[in-house]
Amino acid sequence: MQQSDQSQYVEFGISEENYAILISDIHEIIRMQDITEIPNSQYYVQGVINLRGKIVPVISLRSLFSLSEDEATKLTRIVVVNHKEESVGIIVDKVHKVTTFSDIQPPPERVGGINGAYFVGIGITPSGLTGILKLDEVLIRE
Repeated sequence: MQQSDQSQYVEFGISEENYAILISDIHEIIRMQDITEIPNSQYYVQGVINLRGKIVPVISLRSLFSLSEDEATKLTRIVVVNHKEESVGIIVDKVHKVTTFSDIQPPPERVGGINGAYFVGIGITPSGLTGILKLDEVLIRE
């Protein structure tokens, strides 16, 4: 099934892989900052940050995708998304660009060892494949 979508996405990198989130779901992108840990939280929840007086939980896609944690670099960013009337920060290794996909394929059941339910689809570009994240699955884990 080939699907064409002219929506805009923000493309970012985790390890050597590219992922994207709809630009309309993103509140802002900020530099990495100190994160206050929360005891007894899920393994992928890094803690919380104070974003201009608002407490925002922060998750690690590396942990969620069972990748080893890396030290933050000057390129590491927190992508703050709006989801179900709440803000959540997602740590990414680097933000690449705003892009559109002329071809979006449905995701396979597993994508390189990652549950395919995390993805809306796979965007195909001349430079390679980009997993388009499904925020409902990524942000709401039991």
